[in-house]
Amino acid sequence: KHKVVHFNRTDTRLANNGIPLALQKLRCRVNFQGLKFTPQIETLGLKLVRILQEKGPFVALHLRYEMDMLAFSGCTHGCTVEEAEELKRLRYAYPWWREKEIVSEERRQQGLCPLTPEEATLVLQALGFTKETQIYIASGEIYGSERRLAPLRAAFPRIVKKETLLDPAELQQFQNHSSQMAALDFMVTLASNTFIPTYDGNMAKVVEGHRRYLGFKKSILPDRKKLVELLDLHQNGTLPWNDFALAVRQAHEKRMGQPFHRRIIPDKPKEEDYFYANPQECLCEGTGCEDVLDP
Repeated sequence: KHKVVHFNRTDTRLANNGIPLALQKLRCRVNFQGLKFTPQIETLGLKLVRILQEKGPFVALHLRYEMDMLAFSGCTHGCTVEEAEELKRLRYAYPWWREKEIVSEERRQQGLCPLTPEEATLVLQALGFTKETQIYIASGEIYGSERRLAPLRAAFPRIVKKETLLDPAELQQFQNHSSQMAALDFMVTLASNTFIPTYDGNMAKVVEGHRRYLGFKKSILPDRKKLVELLDLHQNGTLPWNDFALAVRQAHEKRMGQPFHRRIIPDKPKEEDYFYANPQECLCEGTGCEDVLDP
């Protein structure tokens, strides 16, 4: 009647594999070519990309250090006691969130927490990014605001966000719509020279897959479990900087968005690789595909 289609639960991993090739390719054409944002989002997103590209190459850092993320994941590393309590209260305020008592350090050691701004700073430096690197912060409001961003900003003075690149009036129509603000960030992350997510949530996965579809554009996908181990060794004085930087680079040599086969685990769809993060059926044509898609 109203010519509106509502897709619900389209990210389910039950539809990952075992689907005819033609349908998998159709999913890619729909998601990576057919679907567009509204003209208002497209126009402003393209303006953001143009502003950044005029200043040279840039890294899009998806810094998932936001209040809701920290509250529901239980990750409070680097927070004050008061902040940790505030995040816990927020978690308890939502009856539908089943996990209430969470041991933050256990989560972090398992690689299940987003990198903090301080950790992201050290990782970026170890990967070889310098003070001259232009970094676009793709995120909502950072928990702890400018105080938590200070180390990152000190190491990388050319940090920008949509709020600093655009006139407040241009953002006003999207201000109270977090998904629309995220859509602007999404457009920028696709266009970036390098994409680095600090957490592998839905947005990070879809950006990763879209960048693969666009020709395996460089996406550095942090191994957070390994990084936490290296960061702790470096910060307690056990691992000197040069050794730390070398270990970080070596750990990510094969985590740059290169072609590889999607991991399939029969009977455990939630543990499989996500189709939209690695739509391998759409990334290669012809008989040489096995050579392109390394195990």
